[in-house]
Amino acid sequence: MSDIIIDSLLDTIKDTATLLPFLFVTYLAMEWLEGKTEDQSVRLLSNVGKASHLLGAGIGLIPQCGFSAAAASLYSGGVITVGTMLAVFLSTSDEMLPIFISSSVGAHSIIKILAFKLCIAFISGLTVDILLKVIGRKNGEDKHIHDLCEQDHCGCEEEEGGIVRSAFVHTVKITLFIFIISLVLSLLVGFAGKEAVAGVMDSVPVLGCFICGLIGLIPNCAASVVIAELYLENMLSSGQMMSGLLVGAGVGILVLARTNRHPKENAIIIAGLYIIGVVWGLLIDLAGVTF
Repeated sequence: MSDIIIDSLLDTIKDTATLLPFLFVTYLAMEWLEGKTEDQSVRLLSNVGKASHLLGAGIGLIPQCGFSAAAASLYSGGVITVGTMLAVFLSTSDEMLPIFISSSVGAHSIIKILAFKLCIAFISGLTVDILLKVIGRKNGEDKHIHDLCEQDHCGCEEEEGGIVRSAFVHTVKITLFIFIISLVLSLLVGFAGKEAVAGVMDSVPVLGCFICGLIGLIPNCAASVVIAELYLENMLSSGQMMSGLLVGAGVGILVLARTNRHPKENAIIIAGLYIIGVVWGLLIDLAGVTF
C-alpha cells in the first residue's frame, strides 16, 4: 500500500511540474486577451439582446468564467433572454482549454470539441427562447436593469500587479487543483486499477453522463478540472465528458442565484441546464462521436 501511495505522489508531482510552464504561458495570453476583449464582448452581448444566441455561444468559448457571470447578471437585469444566458453557460468550459493545451491534446480534437460546444449552445439557447415564446412565458420582460447586483467574476480583477502577477496567481491556483485531482485519480487507479474505474463508466454509460453532469454543476473551476483530467485518463467517453463540460457554467450559477430574485425560476433554469447537458452527452455517445 505504501508503495502505491509513494509512486502516486511522485508521479503526480512530476506530471504537475511539467504542466507549470505551459499553464503560465496560456494564462498570460488569456489575461492579455481578457483585458483587450472582455468589455467589448459584454457590451456587444448587451446591445445585440434577444438575437444574441450565436454571439453568446461564441463569447462563452473564451476560457474565462467572467462571461458566464456577466451573462447571469445581464439576464437578471432584463438585458438578455434566458436562451442567450444558457448559450453562454453551455459554451463555457473554464479550465478545459488550458488543461488540454498544456497536456498536448491535438489541435484537431480541441477545435472539434469547441465546435460541438458552439453548435450545441446556439441550438439549445435558441430552442429554449422559441419554446418560451410559443407557450407564452415571460422571458426577462419582467426584469429591469436596476435589479442588477454587483457582479462576482473569478476574482482576477482584485489581483494587483498587472497581467503577469494575475497569470501567476491563476496558474498556482489551478496547479493546486490539478495536483489534488491528479493525486486522487492516481491513487484511485493504483488501488482499484485503471481498467476497473473505466469499466464502471463503460458498463453504465448512461449513468456516467448523469454523474458528469452533476460534477459540472459545481460552481467552481474544479469541476472542469475533474472532467478534463478524467477524460485525459481515458476514464470518460466523449459524451460523458461533454455532459460535464456543457453543464459547467463556472461561477455563473452562483451569480444567477444572487442577482435574480426568483429562486423557483433559478431552480428551473439550473435543472434545464443539467437536462440539456446530459441529453446532448447521451446523444453524442449514441451517435458514436469521438474527439
